[in-house]
Amino acid sequence: MPPAFNLNGKVALVTGAARGIGFETARQIHLRGASVAVVDLDPDQAREAAERIGERAIGLGADVTDQGALQAAVATTVERFGGLDVAVANAGVAPSKVATVRGVGSEEWERIFEVDMLGVWRTVRAVLPQIVERRGHILVTGSAYSFFNGVLNSPYAVAKAGVEALGRGLRTELMPLGASAGVAYYGWVDTKMVQDAFELRHSDRLEESAPTWFFKRIPPDEAAAATVRGIEARAPRVFAPRWWRYVSALRGILNPLIDRRFERDRKMVAAVRDVESEADEQGAAAVEAITRR
Repeated sequence: MPPAFNLNGKVALVTGAARGIGFETARQIHLRGASVAVVDLDPDQAREAAERIGERAIGLGADVTDQGALQAAVATTVERFGGLDVAVANAGVAPSKVATVRGVGSEEWERIFEVDMLGVWRTVRAVLPQIVERRGHILVTGSAYSFFNGVLNSPYAVAKAGVEALGRGLRTELMPLGASAGVAYYGWVDTKMVQDAFELRHSDRLEESAPTWFFKRIPPDEAAAATVRGIEARAPRVFAPRWWRYVSALRGILNPLIDRRFERDRKMVAAVRDVESEADEQGAAAVEAITRR
């Protein structure tokens, strides 16, 4: 196995780094002595975040749905700092509403998957040549939803399950080359994305049916600290909050029990029916509006 990382003097690139977990991860990597490329969809916000981090940070705009933009961000990072040793594929989005598989629009479902799964894939592809050459480390951002029941949240859960599969396979492929990869599994981190998710209609219905511990939030700096420790250890898995590691380890036992509970829980059944009913009403209203034109 490759030796653990000393981040001092290394070069890192973090996507989705203008705020939240991405910003805190970039900031804490920088505090360890690394140079950092702060990559985000909004170039102005990326540059402002880099300025807040310090002198060895640059802000770059790149859309993770655009392979060329990611390759350009990597090229700029290498040109500025001389190489790339660490990549954190952190950029992601959440659904704009609580919906079932039948009720969610195709455009919405595919948008989430495009960013949260294929955006990670494109980031990995862009950084791989440098990571292999410099025997570095890639961290892909999964979630507790990588293995938890994705009821009423299927696009996000499916994308994160795919990210986990990508990260695990990638690690096995990189080890013989002297490089490494890991998967970060976050629970609920108190970012704006999560705050907005809890404001969505029917989000409280999930809280009523899921175990109370599932929704316990932690601050972004705590999640980032776990992330940076995992990078330094070249760990295959990073969990924040830490107790999610035990849920993951026991998933073969717990998942069937949780699935069964959800199938029989009256509050969950009622929530699904209500969400479905609203989707049907909205669909009927849309058809009627088109017919009247």
